[in-house]
Amino acid sequence: MESAPEVTAPPVDEALVQHAVSWTRAAGELTLGWFNHPDLDVDRKGDGSPVTAADRAAERLLREQIRATLPDDAIRGEEEDDQSGTSGRTWVIDPIDGTKAFSRGVGTFSNLLYLQDEHGPAIGVINLPALGETVWAGRGRGCWFDGAACSVSERTELQGSYLSTTSLGEWSPGMLERAVEIGVEVRTWGDAYGYALVASGRIDAMFDPALAWWDIAAMLVIIPEAGGRLTSRHGGDPATPNVDHPEYRYSAIASNGRFHDGLVELLRA
Repeated sequence: MESAPEVTAPPVDEALVQHAVSWTRAAGELTLGWFNHPDLDVDRKGDGSPVTAADRAAERLLREQIRATLPDDAIRGEEEDDQSGTSGRTWVIDPIDGTKAFSRGVGTFSNLLYLQDEHGPAIGVINLPALGETVWAGRGRGCWFDGAACSVSERTELQGSYLSTTSLGEWSPGMLERAVEIGVEVRTWGDAYGYALVASGRIDAMFDPALAWWDIAAMLVIIPEAGGRLTSRHGGDPATPNVDHPEYRYSAIASNGRFHDGLVELLRA
């Protein structure tokens, strides 16, 4: 019996990609008005994570831009309630990814936007306004770094590779010992910045043991379109909840794909 032919999702509309990039950059410009401001107030949400007026304003701007152009699209965001839609498209907003960095005047924070349509992951944008960088991808359109096509690194060996992580707080001593023994260069260029570095070939891998949906969503498009591989920390589907936590239910390992299985083994708890 012949197997059914593989169904390939069509490329996403390029106009939607350009809208997403433009909107996310506008949100980034807005957040810079609060960045390094002496009067910035940092509040705490119910899960203990920080939130600022810049987070709320950036999400509000993105929601308004989407509604004005695509009023039938659904919207999910970190700071406001979900908005239902009828178009079959859903946008996911993380207005400031890396609020801890943002609130400390560290320029590695980003603005994230993701689109999922009836065919699955469609668009991902990582905007780094303080660094003047944007990495984005559209399904079937490749990955782009400030307008130039980009791709993951070509390193073939785990030894000597550069691996970033948002925090070492959930690393066990055994994980660090294995990394040092193998000769992996561990850095903490974390949050979405680490994934932007992987997608643009500047580092080889990124690891996050616990994420919220809006933290990981854009990477579902960006890493594969850059030619890399993205899984959960256990090697499974990163879009399926796999962490026992009420807020941070996802995990991720992103890499250039050439030694990904070795990373999964290295990073076992």
